[in-house]
Formats: sequence, structure tokens, C-alpha cells
Amino acid sequence: MTRDEMLQAIKNRIAKYDDVFVYGVLTTGIFCKPSCKSRPAKDENMVFFETPAFAASNGFRPCRKCSPHLGGGSDAEILVKSVIGRMSEALNDNDGCKVPLKAFAEAEGCSPDHLSRMFKKTLGISGADYYELLRQKAFKQALKSGQSISEAAYETGFGSLSRVYEKSSDNLGMSPASYAKGGKGAEIAYVIVDCHLGRMLAAGTHHGICAIYFGDDDDALVEELKGEFPKAEIGKEIGDLSQWVANILDYLQRDMTVPRHIPLDMYGTAFQRKVWQELLKIAPGETRTYMDIARDLGNEKASRAVGRACATNPVSLIVPCHRVVGTDGKLHGYRWGLPRKEQLRQMEHKYA
Repeated sequence: MTRDEMLQAIKNRIAKYDDVFVYGVLTTGIFCKPSCKSRPAKDENMVFFETPAFAASNGFRPCRKCSPHLGGGSDAEILVKSVIGRMSEALNDNDGCKVPLKAFAEAEGCSPDHLSRMFKKTLGISGADYYELLRQKAFKQALKSGQSISEAAYETGFGSLSRVYEKSSDNLGMSPASYAKGGKGAEIAYVIVDCHLGRMLAAGTHHGICAIYFGDDDDALVEELKGEFPKAEIGKEIGDLSQWVANILDYLQRDMTVPRHIPLDMYGTAFQRKVWQELLKIAPGETRTYMDIARDLGNEKASRAVGRACATNPVSLIVPCHRVVGTDGKLHGYRWGLPRKEQLRQMEHKYA
């Protein structure tokens, strides 16, 4: 289905599409069925997922009105729905204390292992991971509301700033401080240069590279950057960006090996960061399949979610999503076009 078709299905609340897709609302962090009776969000605030599991793995929580994560009402689904309610209440009413998964399980009269299995069966992620996603989202919402990092960390049960940085960064994601600045007043600089793949836009904050785009039109590249960071102050090159770009160009023109010292300042959900970490393990000239990566992450059925995480990777080349192919060995998508993906692969094989 096209985006316009899905928007029309939501506008008309057509129930036959409830098993075809769900939609998430960026402003609330909630995902719904197309037939949900809630007031529709603005079109530009909607994102679409093929399954509730994909929506959950991207940090969205199910709507309480339409329960999009539940189908026929099995015991597993009823249990998960009840625990999700308890988790939401715990974040609102527990005075900044993290509630262990064992407490939710005991409240339902089951073991933590059983609860995690039911979550994986229903949503595709464990109960602990789902609770962590809720806490991360609550933390980000607290930052957006103007709270300090310390206040937001306490309210969402992280206990210490070191725990927040450990959970939010994982050596790859944007730090809480960077995220807090990611709205109005954040500074992102960019340069646009020629390379073997056409025009390349590289952008970064004072902390590191946050975007690498390819295209043929400079204005379109800048507009895409502004669309991805709509509240930032965006201008031409400052600081260390020129040297970082020079190193990236060396990658394209020489041995296809990106220097590890180029810093990154990119933000993603917990699942996206796990995928991106796996991509960093793939050596130049090698390929992995989406299913390989899903299997390494412990969920072989998440290959499509892996593909989506590759598609949303904002930092091309350094996080090498071009090294991932379908199980048939063919190329199945690249944000900057399949010809560029194939050209990169051929260049890497030359130097491998």
C-alpha cells in the first residue's frame, strides 16, 4: 500500500486493514490500528509499520482504545495487555524507582521467564526490553518538557547519570545531552562535496557526524537534512567537520576503510542501535543478510525490522548498511538508490 492509501484507510477507519498495517504517532509515541476510534493525528506525524512487533521494537506503545497488539484474545495477549498497563502506571506512580520485571510477573501470578516469553510471542521483544523502551521514551519526553538530565533520570528510574548514558549511548547513539539540545538551538553544520557517488552531504554537531546523504541536487540534500532535524540551527561547515569529511572521502577514493576515530552523534531506538552495532562488525568486501543479523539479535523473524533499521540509518558508509543483502543474495533497497549500493560493493571488493 502507498502512504496515501494508508492515510485514507485511517481517515475512513477501515477495519479490513487492521491486519495489514499499524500506524505510530510521533507526537504521542502510541501506535494504533487503522480502524481506531481515537482522533486522527496530523498526516505528517504518522509513521507506518507492517506489524505491531515492528512498532513496539521502534519504541511505540500500543493504544489502550484499540489494542493493536492483540488479536483474538489469547491468554498470552491478555497477559501482555495487563502488564503493559502496569508498566505505564509504574512509570507515572512509582516516584522515580525502576520496577523489576519480577514484580510485574508476581502481580500476574507467573514467573519472569514466562512473562518474557509471552512478550516475545506477542510483540517480538522481551518484557524487560519493552519496559526499557517505555522508560527511554519517558526520559526523552521529560527532556523535551524542559527538565534537566538529572531530573529526567530520577523520574524515570535510572538512578544515576552513568546509567542513563550507558543505556542511551551504547557507544553509538546520541547522548542524553545531545538529545536534549536536539530541539531549538542545536547546531548542525554541513558541507557538500563531489565524490564517486555524486554529491555527498556530510553533517555533524560538535560531538560527531550525524548524517551522510547522497544525491544529485544540493538544495534537495539540504532540505532532507532540515526535514530530519527540523528544530536545529543548520548552517555551513564549522569546527572539525572538514577533517572528518576528508577522511570519508579518503574512504571512497582509496582503500574503502573508514577510520574508526571519526566520532558519531546519531540517535535511534534501542532496536535500531542494536542493528547498527551489528553493521559495524561487517568488514569491507563482506556481506550479511537481513536474516543473519536478525538471527544474531536473537529473533530470526525480525528480518524486516532489520531492513527498516538499515533504511533509517542516517550515517551512510561509516555504519555500512550497503553490506547487507537479501537471503537470495540480491540487493533489496538502499536509501540512496541501488546503483550507488552496487557501486560501493564493487569498490569494496576491489580493495578487500
